[in-house]
Amino acid sequence: MTTMTLQATNHWAWWRKVLFRFSCIYLLLYMSPLSWLGGIPVLSWFSDYYGEAENWLVNLANANLFHIKDVLVPLNGSGDTSYGYAQLCFFLLTALVGAVVWTIFDKRANYAIAYYWLLVAVRYYVAMVALRYGIIKLFGQQMIFPPLSALATPLGDLLPMRFSWYFIGYSTPYQFFSGAVEAVAGVLLIFRRTSTLGAFVAASVFLNVMMMNLCYDIPVKLFSIHLFLFSTFLLLGDAKRLLNFFVFNRPTQPAVRYTLPGTWSKRGQLALKAAFVLLFLVIPVYEFAVSSTQGSKPKTLATGFFSVEQFRGSSVDSLRWKDVVFEPSTSGSILTSDTLFRQRYRRGYFNYKLDSLTNTITFRKNSFDTTALFTMHYTMPDTNHILLRGKIRTDSVIVGLKRQNRHFQLAERQFHWLSEANR
Repeated sequence: MTTMTLQATNHWAWWRKVLFRFSCIYLLLYMSPLSWLGGIPVLSWFSDYYGEAENWLVNLANANLFHIKDVLVPLNGSGDTSYGYAQLCFFLLTALVGAVVWTIFDKRANYAIAYYWLLVAVRYYVAMVALRYGIIKLFGQQMIFPPLSALATPLGDLLPMRFSWYFIGYSTPYQFFSGAVEAVAGVLLIFRRTSTLGAFVAASVFLNVMMMNLCYDIPVKLFSIHLFLFSTFLLLGDAKRLLNFFVFNRPTQPAVRYTLPGTWSKRGQLALKAAFVLLFLVIPVYEFAVSSTQGSKPKTLATGFFSVEQFRGSSVDSLRWKDVVFEPSTSGSILTSDTLFRQRYRRGYFNYKLDSLTNTITFRKNSFDTTALFTMHYTMPDTNHILLRGKIRTDSVIVGLKRQNRHFQLAERQFHWLSEANR
Protein backbone atom coordinates (compact mmCIF):
# COMPACT_ATOMS: atom_id res chain seq x y z
CA MET A 1 0.00 0.00 0.00
CA THR A 2 1.59 3.24 -1.13
CA THR A 3 1.12 6.53 0.73
CA MET A 4 0.57 9.96 -0.75
CA THR A 5 -0.84 13.31 0.33
CA LEU A 6 -4.43 13.88 -0.76
CA GLN A 7 -4.50 16.74 -3.24
CA ALA A 8 -7.15 18.12 -5.57
CA THR A 9 -5.16 18.10 -8.84
CA ASN A 10 -6.81 15.72 -11.32
CA HIS A 11 -9.88 16.71 -13.30
CA TRP A 12 -13.03 14.63 -12.89
CA ALA A 13 -15.44 13.94 -15.75
CA TRP A 14 -18.64 15.96 -15.57
CA TRP A 15 -20.83 12.90 -14.96
CA ARG A 16 -18.63 11.81 -12.07
CA LYS A 17 -18.95 15.20 -10.42
CA VAL A 18 -22.75 15.16 -10.82
CA LEU A 19 -22.99 11.65 -9.38
CA PHE A 20 -20.80 12.67 -6.46
CA ARG A 21 -22.94 15.72 -5.68
CA PHE A 22 -26.14 13.67 -5.71
CA SER A 23 -24.60 10.81 -3.71
CA CYS A 24 -23.02 13.13 -1.15
CA ILE A 25 -26.31 14.89 -0.37
CA TYR A 26 -28.35 11.69 -0.29
CA LEU A 27 -25.87 9.70 1.81
CA LEU A 28 -25.50 12.47 4.39
CA LEU A 29 -29.27 12.88 4.64
CA TYR A 30 -29.79 9.14 5.10
CA MET A 31 -26.93 8.61 7.57
CA SER A 32 -27.94 11.80 9.37
CA PRO A 33 -24.62 12.34 11.23
CA LEU A 34 -26.20 15.12 13.31
CA SER A 35 -28.59 12.60 14.86
CA TRP A 36 -25.59 10.67 16.22
CA LEU A 37 -25.26 13.46 18.78
CA GLY A 38 -28.33 12.07 20.55
CA GLY A 39 -26.15 9.88 22.73
CA ILE A 40 -24.16 12.86 24.02
CA PRO A 41 -26.05 14.52 26.91
CA VAL A 42 -24.90 18.09 26.23
CA LEU A 43 -25.62 17.94 22.49
CA SER A 44 -28.72 15.74 22.51
CA TRP A 45 -30.97 18.80 22.23
CA PHE A 46 -29.42 19.56 18.82
CA SER A 47 -30.20 16.04 17.65
CA ASP A 48 -33.79 16.42 18.87
CA TYR A 49 -34.29 19.67 16.96
CA TYR A 50 -32.79 18.11 13.85
CA GLY A 51 -35.20 15.17 14.10
CA GLU A 52 -38.19 17.46 14.57
CA ALA A 53 -37.19 19.59 11.57
CA GLU A 54 -36.76 16.53 9.35
CA ASN A 55 -40.09 15.12 10.50
CA TRP A 56 -41.84 18.42 9.68
CA LEU A 57 -40.26 18.62 6.23
CA VAL A 58 -41.10 15.00 5.38
CA ASN A 59 -44.74 15.45 6.38
CA LEU A 60 -44.93 18.76 4.49
CA ALA A 61 -43.48 17.21 1.33
CA ASN A 62 -45.80 14.23 1.59
CA ALA A 63 -48.87 16.42 2.00
CA ASN A 64 -48.02 18.57 -1.03
CA LEU A 65 -46.06 16.26 -3.36
CA PHE A 66 -45.84 12.55 -2.59
CA HIS A 67 -49.30 11.73 -1.16
CA ILE A 68 -48.12 8.29 -0.03
CA LYS A 69 -50.74 8.29 2.72
CA ASP A 70 -52.93 10.98 4.21
CA VAL A 71 -51.58 10.35 7.71
CA LEU A 72 -48.09 8.89 7.79
CA VAL A 73 -47.42 6.00 10.14
CA PRO A 74 -44.11 6.77 11.93
CA LEU A 75 -41.17 4.39 12.13
CA ASN A 76 -42.11 1.92 14.87
CA GLY A 77 -39.67 -0.96 14.70
CA SER A 78 -40.56 -1.28 11.05
CA GLY A 79 -38.52 0.79 8.63
CA ASP A 80 -40.99 0.22 5.82
CA THR A 81 -43.89 2.31 7.11
CA SER A 82 -45.53 5.04 5.04
CA TYR A 83 -43.28 7.58 6.80
CA GLY A 84 -40.24 5.54 5.78
CA TYR A 85 -41.23 5.72 2.12
CA ALA A 86 -42.11 9.43 2.34
CA GLN A 87 -38.72 10.02 3.95
CA LEU A 88 -37.04 8.10 1.12
CA CYS A 89 -38.84 10.22 -1.50
CA PHE A 90 -37.90 13.40 0.38
CA PHE A 91 -34.21 12.42 0.49
CA LEU A 92 -34.17 11.55 -3.22
CA LEU A 93 -35.89 14.80 -4.21
CA THR A 94 -33.65 16.90 -1.98
CA ALA A 95 -30.53 15.19 -3.34
CA LEU A 96 -31.70 15.72 -6.93
CA VAL A 97 -32.53 19.43 -6.47
CA GLY A 98 -29.39 19.96 -4.41
CA ALA A 99 -27.20 18.33 -7.07
CA VAL A 100 -28.68 20.58 -9.76
CA VAL A 101 -28.11 23.75 -7.72
CA TRP A 102 -24.63 22.56 -6.72
CA THR A 103 -23.75 21.90 -10.37
CA ILE A 104 -24.87 25.38 -11.45
CA PHE A 105 -22.85 27.30 -8.87
CA ASP A 106 -19.79 25.07 -8.28
CA LYS A 107 -17.24 24.67 -11.09
CA ARG A 108 -14.31 23.08 -9.25
CA ALA A 109 -12.28 20.41 -11.04
CA ASN A 110 -12.85 17.58 -8.58
CA TYR A 111 -13.99 16.64 -5.09
CA ALA A 112 -11.10 14.43 -4.01
CA ILE A 113 -10.98 15.69 -0.43
CA ALA A 114 -14.78 15.71 -0.02
CA TYR A 115 -14.91 12.19 -1.49
CA TYR A 116 -12.31 11.04 1.02
CA TRP A 117 -14.36 12.36 3.94
CA LEU A 118 -17.58 10.92 2.51
CA LEU A 119 -15.94 7.49 2.35
CA VAL A 120 -14.84 7.88 5.96
CA ALA A 121 -18.36 8.80 7.05
CA VAL A 122 -19.95 5.88 5.16
CA ARG A 123 -17.28 3.49 6.42
CA TYR A 124 -17.90 4.37 10.04
CA TYR A 125 -21.68 4.37 9.57
CA VAL A 126 -21.64 0.82 8.16
CA ALA A 127 -19.18 -0.22 10.88
CA MET A 128 -21.47 1.23 13.57
CA VAL A 129 -24.51 -0.67 12.24
CA ALA A 130 -22.58 -3.90 11.73
CA LEU A 131 -21.22 -3.78 15.29
CA ARG A 132 -24.64 -2.96 16.75
CA TYR A 133 -26.39 -5.89 15.08
CA GLY A 134 -23.40 -8.19 15.43
CA ILE A 135 -22.98 -7.72 19.17
CA ILE A 136 -26.66 -8.26 19.96
CA LYS A 137 -26.52 -11.55 18.03
CA LEU A 138 -23.34 -12.62 19.83
CA PHE A 139 -25.37 -12.63 23.04
CA GLY A 140 -28.39 -14.26 21.39
CA GLN A 141 -30.69 -11.33 22.12
CA GLN A 142 -31.97 -10.38 18.66
CA MET A 143 -33.68 -13.60 17.61
CA ILE A 144 -35.07 -15.74 20.43
CA PHE A 145 -35.64 -19.48 20.59
CA PRO A 146 -39.29 -20.28 19.80
CA PRO A 147 -41.19 -19.85 23.10
CA LEU A 148 -43.88 -22.27 24.25
CA SER A 149 -46.60 -20.12 22.71
CA ALA A 150 -44.90 -20.33 19.32
CA LEU A 151 -44.39 -24.08 19.65
CA ALA A 152 -48.12 -24.42 20.37
CA THR A 153 -49.00 -22.39 17.26
CA PRO A 154 -49.68 -24.30 14.01
CA LEU A 155 -46.87 -23.71 11.51
CA GLY A 156 -49.30 -22.49 8.88
CA ASP A 157 -50.48 -19.63 11.11
CA LEU A 158 -47.03 -18.05 11.37
CA LEU A 159 -46.18 -15.06 9.18
CA PRO A 160 -43.00 -15.39 7.06
CA MET A 161 -41.14 -12.82 9.15
CA ARG A 162 -41.82 -14.65 12.42
CA PHE A 163 -41.01 -17.97 10.77
CA SER A 164 -37.58 -16.66 9.66
CA TRP A 165 -36.98 -15.11 13.10
CA TYR A 166 -37.48 -18.44 14.83
CA PHE A 167 -35.37 -20.16 12.18
CA ILE A 168 -32.34 -18.13 13.28
CA GLY A 169 -33.25 -18.01 16.97
CA TYR A 170 -33.62 -21.81 17.08
CA SER A 171 -29.86 -22.30 16.79
CA THR A 172 -27.73 -20.33 19.24
CA PRO A 173 -24.45 -21.30 17.47
CA TYR A 174 -25.82 -20.14 14.10
CA GLN A 175 -26.97 -16.82 15.55
CA PHE A 176 -23.57 -16.41 17.22
CA PHE A 177 -21.86 -17.12 13.90
CA SER A 178 -24.06 -14.56 12.12
CA GLY A 179 -23.28 -11.95 14.75
CA ALA A 180 -19.56 -12.75 14.70
CA VAL A 181 -19.37 -12.17 10.93
CA GLU A 182 -21.18 -8.82 11.29
CA ALA A 183 -18.91 -7.80 14.17
CA VAL A 184 -15.80 -8.78 12.21
CA ALA A 185 -17.01 -6.67 9.28
CA GLY A 186 -17.46 -3.72 11.65
CA VAL A 187 -14.00 -4.10 13.16
CA LEU A 188 -12.34 -4.41 9.74
CA LEU A 189 -14.05 -1.25 8.52
CA ILE A 190 -12.63 0.81 11.37
CA PHE A 191 -9.07 0.53 10.06
CA ARG A 192 -8.07 1.84 6.64
CA ARG A 193 -5.67 -1.02 5.89
CA THR A 194 -8.48 -3.56 6.30
CA SER A 195 -11.37 -1.40 5.10
CA THR A 196 -11.57 -3.02 1.64
CA LEU A 197 -11.79 -6.48 3.17
CA GLY A 198 -14.31 -5.14 5.67
CA ALA A 199 -16.43 -3.71 2.85
CA PHE A 200 -16.34 -7.09 1.10
CA VAL A 201 -17.49 -8.88 4.26
CA ALA A 202 -20.14 -6.24 5.00
CA ALA A 203 -21.49 -6.38 1.43
CA SER A 204 -21.73 -10.17 1.66
CA VAL A 205 -23.45 -10.06 5.05
CA PHE A 206 -25.93 -7.34 4.14
CA LEU A 207 -26.68 -8.94 0.77
CA ASN A 208 -27.85 -12.00 2.68
CA VAL A 209 -29.80 -9.83 5.16
CA MET A 210 -31.37 -7.87 2.29
CA MET A 211 -32.49 -11.04 0.50
CA MET A 212 -33.98 -12.48 3.69
CA ASN A 213 -35.89 -9.26 4.30
CA LEU A 214 -37.19 -9.21 0.73
CA CYS A 215 -38.04 -12.91 0.55
CA TYR A 216 -39.54 -13.31 4.04
CA ASP A 217 -41.36 -9.96 4.19
CA ILE A 218 -39.23 -8.71 7.09
CA PRO A 219 -40.09 -5.02 7.62
CA VAL A 220 -36.60 -3.53 7.34
CA LYS A 221 -36.27 -3.86 3.57
CA LEU A 222 -35.33 -0.25 2.86
CA PHE A 223 -32.70 -0.20 5.59
CA SER A 224 -31.05 -3.48 4.55
CA ILE A 225 -31.00 -2.41 0.88
CA HIS A 226 -29.21 0.79 1.89
CA LEU A 227 -26.68 -1.10 4.01
CA PHE A 228 -25.82 -3.34 1.04
CA LEU A 229 -25.55 -0.33 -1.29
CA PHE A 230 -23.42 1.58 1.23
CA SER A 231 -21.05 -1.39 1.56
CA THR A 232 -20.82 -1.59 -2.22
CA PHE A 233 -20.22 2.17 -2.41
CA LEU A 234 -17.09 1.68 -0.30
CA LEU A 235 -15.71 -0.67 -2.96
CA LEU A 236 -16.32 1.64 -5.94
CA GLY A 237 -13.06 3.55 -5.49
CA ASP A 238 -11.14 0.29 -5.93
CA ALA A 239 -13.45 -1.14 -8.60
CA LYS A 240 -10.84 -1.15 -11.38
CA ARG A 241 -8.19 -2.81 -9.22
CA LEU A 242 -10.64 -5.38 -7.88
CA LEU A 243 -11.96 -6.26 -11.34
CA ASN A 244 -8.42 -6.67 -12.69
CA PHE A 245 -7.48 -8.99 -9.84
CA PHE A 246 -10.64 -11.05 -9.41
CA VAL A 247 -12.17 -11.05 -12.91
CA PHE A 248 -9.70 -10.19 -15.68
CA ASN A 249 -6.63 -11.90 -14.19
CA ARG A 250 -4.48 -8.83 -14.74
CA PRO A 251 -1.79 -7.33 -12.54
CA THR A 252 -2.88 -4.44 -10.35
CA GLN A 253 -1.10 -1.75 -8.41
CA PRO A 254 -1.23 -1.50 -4.58
CA ALA A 255 -3.96 0.68 -3.14
CA VAL A 256 -3.07 4.29 -2.48
CA ARG A 257 -3.28 5.29 1.14
CA TYR A 258 -4.09 8.97 1.34
CA THR A 259 -2.89 11.24 4.12
CA LEU A 260 -4.47 14.59 4.84
CA PRO A 261 -2.39 17.75 4.59
CA GLY A 262 -2.45 20.57 7.10
CA THR A 263 -3.09 20.37 10.81
CA TRP A 264 -5.00 17.06 10.85
CA SER A 265 -2.72 15.09 13.15
CA LYS A 266 -2.34 11.36 13.53
CA ARG A 267 -3.07 11.71 17.24
CA GLY A 268 -6.44 13.31 16.49
CA GLN A 269 -7.36 10.45 14.18
CA LEU A 270 -6.35 7.88 16.77
CA ALA A 271 -8.34 9.70 19.47
CA LEU A 272 -11.52 9.71 17.36
CA LYS A 273 -11.00 6.08 16.38
CA ALA A 274 -10.51 5.11 20.02
CA ALA A 275 -13.69 6.98 21.00
CA PHE A 276 -15.63 5.15 18.28
CA VAL A 277 -14.32 1.75 19.41
CA LEU A 278 -15.21 2.60 23.00
CA LEU A 279 -18.77 3.77 22.19
CA PHE A 280 -19.77 1.12 19.67
CA LEU A 281 -17.70 -1.93 20.60
CA VAL A 282 -16.33 -1.97 24.14
CA ILE A 283 -19.29 -0.42 26.00
CA PRO A 284 -22.01 -2.44 24.17
CA VAL A 285 -20.12 -5.72 24.76
CA TYR A 286 -19.74 -4.87 28.45
CA GLU A 287 -23.41 -3.88 28.83
CA PHE A 288 -24.68 -7.03 27.14
CA ALA A 289 -22.33 -9.19 29.19
CA VAL A 290 -23.54 -7.60 32.44
CA SER A 291 -27.24 -7.78 31.50
CA SER A 292 -26.98 -11.45 30.49
CA THR A 293 -25.37 -12.46 33.80
CA GLN A 294 -27.24 -10.22 36.24
CA GLY A 295 -30.81 -10.51 34.97
CA SER A 296 -33.26 -10.99 37.85
CA LYS A 297 -35.77 -13.79 37.51
CA PRO A 298 -39.36 -12.50 37.70
CA LYS A 299 -41.96 -13.99 40.05
CA THR A 300 -44.07 -16.34 37.92
CA LEU A 301 -47.24 -18.33 38.54
CA ALA A 302 -46.23 -21.40 36.55
CA THR A 303 -44.41 -22.49 33.41
CA GLY A 304 -45.81 -24.84 30.81
CA PHE A 305 -48.80 -25.80 28.69
CA PHE A 306 -52.20 -26.03 30.42
CA SER A 307 -55.45 -27.33 29.00
CA VAL A 308 -58.72 -25.72 30.11
CA GLU A 309 -60.73 -28.26 32.08
CA GLN A 310 -63.55 -25.87 32.84
CA PHE A 311 -64.54 -22.40 31.71
CA ARG A 312 -67.69 -21.00 33.24
CA GLY A 313 -69.17 -17.54 32.99
CA SER A 314 -69.16 -16.57 29.30
CA SER A 315 -71.96 -17.53 26.94
CA VAL A 316 -69.97 -16.46 23.86
CA ASP A 317 -68.11 -19.48 22.53
CA SER A 318 -65.44 -17.44 20.72
CA LEU A 319 -64.39 -15.87 24.05
CA ARG A 320 -63.83 -19.18 25.75
CA TRP A 321 -60.28 -20.27 26.53
CA LYS A 322 -59.11 -23.53 24.91
CA ASP A 323 -55.61 -23.73 26.39
CA VAL A 324 -53.18 -21.47 28.26
CA VAL A 325 -49.39 -21.21 27.98
CA PHE A 326 -47.31 -19.69 30.76
CA GLU A 327 -43.80 -18.78 29.59
CA PRO A 328 -40.73 -18.83 31.91
CA SER A 329 -41.15 -15.04 32.05
CA THR A 330 -44.29 -13.17 33.14
CA SER A 331 -45.90 -13.60 29.75
CA GLY A 332 -48.05 -16.16 28.00
CA SER A 333 -50.82 -16.78 25.54
CA ILE A 334 -54.33 -18.22 25.36
CA LEU A 335 -56.01 -20.05 22.52
CA THR A 336 -58.93 -17.67 22.18
CA SER A 337 -60.21 -15.13 19.68
CA ASP A 338 -61.02 -12.65 22.47
CA THR A 339 -59.76 -9.25 21.26
CA LEU A 340 -59.33 -8.14 24.85
CA PHE A 341 -55.92 -9.76 24.51
CA ARG A 342 -53.17 -8.89 22.03
CA GLN A 343 -54.07 -11.14 19.12
CA ARG A 344 -51.31 -12.81 17.13
CA TYR A 345 -51.40 -16.04 15.13
CA ARG A 346 -54.89 -16.84 16.44
CA ARG A 347 -53.74 -16.69 20.04
CA GLY A 348 -54.32 -14.00 22.67
CA TYR A 349 -51.01 -12.85 24.18
CA PHE A 350 -50.68 -11.27 27.62
CA ASN A 351 -48.30 -10.25 30.38
CA TYR A 352 -49.14 -10.60 34.03
CA LYS A 353 -48.14 -9.43 37.48
CA LEU A 354 -48.37 -11.75 40.44
CA ASP A 355 -49.27 -10.79 44.00
CA SER A 356 -48.54 -13.79 46.22
CA LEU A 357 -49.85 -12.02 49.36
CA THR A 358 -53.39 -11.65 48.02
CA ASN A 359 -53.15 -14.60 45.61
CA THR A 360 -54.12 -12.43 42.65
CA ILE A 361 -52.86 -12.31 39.10
CA THR A 362 -53.29 -9.14 37.04
CA PHE A 363 -53.40 -9.52 33.25
CA ARG A 364 -52.11 -6.85 30.85
CA LYS A 365 -51.80 -6.71 27.07
CA ASN A 366 -48.02 -6.29 27.22
CA SER A 367 -45.25 -5.43 29.63
CA PHE A 368 -45.42 -1.70 28.75
CA ASP A 369 -49.15 -1.38 29.39
CA THR A 370 -49.96 0.09 32.81
CA THR A 371 -53.70 -0.52 32.44
CA ALA A 372 -54.90 -3.87 33.72
CA LEU A 373 -57.22 -5.94 31.54
CA PHE A 374 -58.62 -7.75 34.58
CA THR A 375 -57.51 -9.29 37.88
CA MET A 376 -58.29 -12.83 39.06
CA HIS A 377 -57.76 -14.79 42.28
CA TYR A 378 -55.80 -17.97 41.87
CA THR A 379 -55.42 -21.17 43.85
CA MET A 380 -53.04 -24.04 43.14
CA PRO A 381 -54.06 -27.34 44.78
CA ASP A 382 -50.85 -28.80 43.31
CA THR A 383 -48.28 -27.95 40.68
CA ASN A 384 -50.43 -29.43 37.91
CA HIS A 385 -53.68 -27.56 38.58
CA ILE A 386 -54.62 -23.87 38.69
CA LEU A 387 -58.04 -22.41 39.47
CA LEU A 388 -58.75 -18.80 38.44
CA ARG A 389 -61.77 -16.79 39.65
CA GLY A 390 -62.63 -13.22 38.74
CA LYS A 391 -64.40 -10.84 36.40
CA ILE A 392 -63.59 -10.50 32.72
CA ARG A 393 -65.43 -7.45 31.43
CA THR A 394 -68.73 -7.82 33.29
CA ASP A 395 -68.79 -11.64 33.45
CA SER A 396 -67.87 -13.61 36.56
CA VAL A 397 -65.56 -16.31 35.23
CA ILE A 398 -64.12 -19.51 36.68
CA VAL A 399 -61.27 -21.16 34.81
CA GLY A 400 -59.81 -24.54 35.71
CA LEU A 401 -56.40 -25.36 34.22
CA LYS A 402 -54.55 -28.68 34.11
CA ARG A 403 -50.91 -29.05 33.12
CA GLN A 404 -50.26 -31.10 30.01
CA ASN A 405 -46.94 -32.73 29.28
CA ARG A 406 -46.81 -31.48 25.71
CA HIS A 407 -43.83 -32.86 23.82
CA PHE A 408 -42.34 -30.53 21.20
CA GLN A 409 -39.54 -32.20 19.26
CA LEU A 410 -38.37 -28.83 17.99
CA ALA A 411 -37.61 -27.78 21.57
CA GLU A 412 -35.05 -30.57 21.90
CA ARG A 413 -32.54 -28.74 19.66
CA GLN A 414 -31.75 -31.96 17.87
CA PHE A 415 -28.48 -32.58 16.05
CA HIS A 416 -27.29 -35.74 14.32
CA TRP A 417 -23.97 -36.48 12.67
CA LEU A 418 -25.40 -39.77 11.44
CA SER A 419 -28.65 -38.81 9.72
CA GLU A 420 -30.71 -41.73 8.50
CA ALA A 421 -34.19 -41.13 9.87
CA ASN A 422 -34.36 -37.60 11.32
CA ARG A 423 -36.90 -36.13 8.91
